[in-house]
Amino acid sequence: MPDVVNTEQAHAWNGPEGSHWAANQDRWNAVNDGFNEPLLDAAAITAAHRVLDLGCGSGRTTRLAAVRAPKGHATGLDLSGPMLAEARTRAQREGIANASFVQGDAQVHPFEAGAFDAAISRFGVMFFADPVAAFANVGRALVPGGRLAFVCPADALLNGGVAAMASLRDILPVGDFGRTGLPGMFSLAASDRIHDVLTAAGFTGVTVRQVQADCVWGHGAEDAAEFLLGTGPGRHLMDQVDVPAQTRARRALTDRLRAHAAADGLVRLPSTSWLVTADRPADS
Repeated sequence: MPDVVNTEQAHAWNGPEGSHWAANQDRWNAVNDGFNEPLLDAAAITAAHRVLDLGCGSGRTTRLAAVRAPKGHATGLDLSGPMLAEARTRAQREGIANASFVQGDAQVHPFEAGAFDAAISRFGVMFFADPVAAFANVGRALVPGGRLAFVCPADALLNGGVAAMASLRDILPVGDFGRTGLPGMFSLAASDRIHDVLTAAGFTGVTVRQVQADCVWGHGAEDAAEFLLGTGPGRHLMDQVDVPAQTRARRALTDRLRAHAAADGLVRLPSTSWLVTADRPADS
């Protein structure tokens, strides 16, 4: 893959983590789909728009953007080969011809200047090694006046999945799980940092507001617990303890999640994220 500087993330998303997400896309979409409509509405996509989807993963939001722009095109960009392969398969299966997928690093990818009318991302912009450089590069890819819209996690404990995992701190070495770090899932959890990064990258009109969704983690408490403990962070924590501790953790998490199982059997956990919009200056 050419033009990659975020090598640590490229390694992760082309290894077990990327394969896990690709294999479990339906489940991850069930977790995150509640944020799709607010994101796409904020991007103000029109029928002829050319849309860039940053950190598109297996292409759920890319395909939704393509449907909103039937006379335009949606391009998904991601570091992960396994997830992009899944994205292409799904687009073909769904008959979405105006979506394409590119493997690359948004921080340095050689976008054509002004190639896109809008850029979106659903939980894909927190892992940049240099976020200012990445967003500046994305800004150059937008037309003057083009819109950037993305969703990223707010405070870790406002994320239902993270809060559930953090409750196991007496069994697993949770420590600073959910910490704000660079890069990482919660690297943009502070709204002031979002403003600072986007302003330094040349964007104007930055808005940051909270959006909430009930995220589906599984069908039944046992299923949801297994899925959470099978995520990358979950596997990392479980690998650090012996089998009896793993068993206690699984049992404790299952017990906690039973309270969130609805009449339909689905386990829903509330999650709060930031919905961010910003514009490339019209005179740039």
